[in-house]
Amino acid sequence: MKNELIERFTSYVKVDTQSNEDSETCPSTEGQWTLLRMLVEELKQIGMEEVTIDDNGYVMATLPPNTEKAVPTIGFLAHVDTATDFTGKNVNPQIIDQYDGGEIVLNEALKVVMSPQDFPSLSGYKGHTLITTDGTTLLGADNKAGVTEIMTAMAYLIQHPEIKHGKVRVAFTPDEEIGRGPHKFDVAAFNAKHAYTVDGGPLGELEYESFNAAAAKVTIKGNNIHPGSAKDKMVNSMKIAMELHSKLPAQEAPEHTEGYEGFFHLLAFNGDVELTKLHYIIRDHDMDHFKARKALIENIVNELKSIYGSDSIQLELNDQYYNMGEKIKPVMEIVDIAHEAMVSLDITPIVKPIRGGTDGSQLSYMGLPTPNIFTGGENFHGKFEFISVDNMIKATQTVIEIIKLTEQKY
Repeated sequence: MKNELIERFTSYVKVDTQSNEDSETCPSTEGQWTLLRMLVEELKQIGMEEVTIDDNGYVMATLPPNTEKAVPTIGFLAHVDTATDFTGKNVNPQIIDQYDGGEIVLNEALKVVMSPQDFPSLSGYKGHTLITTDGTTLLGADNKAGVTEIMTAMAYLIQHPEIKHGKVRVAFTPDEEIGRGPHKFDVAAFNAKHAYTVDGGPLGELEYESFNAAAAKVTIKGNNIHPGSAKDKMVNSMKIAMELHSKLPAQEAPEHTEGYEGFFHLLAFNGDVELTKLHYIIRDHDMDHFKARKALIENIVNELKSIYGSDSIQLELNDQYYNMGEKIKPVMEIVDIAHEAMVSLDITPIVKPIRGGTDGSQLSYMGLPTPNIFTGGENFHGKFEFISVDNMIKATQTVIEIIKLTEQKY
């Protein structure tokens, strides 16, 4: 299984599948089509049935049941796109066998070094086979590791018909990183009772709670006048933007929060005297707190409008997704099965809220309860991203064990 995982994963990450939020197509980039079509052919080659790809790039396939029990259909999903935060072009994965626990030189020429001093979790990977970047791109383990592990688990089950299982559906989807992953996902066509995204991080992660999420875009109009004659005429839109930002609680930002603590995150600040645009994301696990955060930014904007004029500031505030825990808690047995699967494999489950969202955040509200399990990767979305092949094996085994346990319970 180890070599199979390495071969699949390294071939997938070499395809540039970075998504693009400025594109209106689905998938948002041509590279995603390339990998999705590759996956269609591979699913057919390993023996999956009902392999389809629709006009929006959603790939689905079926592992037929081999048991006489009336087992509910379950699903597994992973997304093919990589983050917009850092380039995913020309990914050159490096394989480190028997990691010695020390510094890893990712790129000698550029002096890019990954050190346990900066990344203490590395010390827990001594003896593992690691796959890293070359220091110039992200790796793409988020979420090509999940794609790899699902594909490998399906191949294993097809090769081992003695393992009894119900019907299993798999899906590989586009544009998760720009929040559109489930937007055109056909839940009815997928036709599963529940599913799991294989889109988590380190070994043992098991997540069924996510943020409630909104995006706030603020446009501020100023009035640019020559500074030599600007008295009582100039209105500096950047200064109004700074005033707005200063009214948000400084400690309620990503760099100061953890666990169930929510935040306001300034993603972008672009402007000049005449026009400034701010882009925030708003996050909180608690719905009441989430609503209060949205109300706060609306109140700040309204306060500034009263000072600078109602046409001077425009706020576009849109919800993005909600806490999937609200839909999963009524069917907690699906989380319990994943928990039991990990324990049976001597994996310590780490049950914690996602400080973000997965496709499951939206799918759970579309009628498909979808908790999230680990892939084995760390430091996603940047040049220090890496994954343990040893833990990829564990993730693949967890998928298989969930399928086995589901059959045994019926």
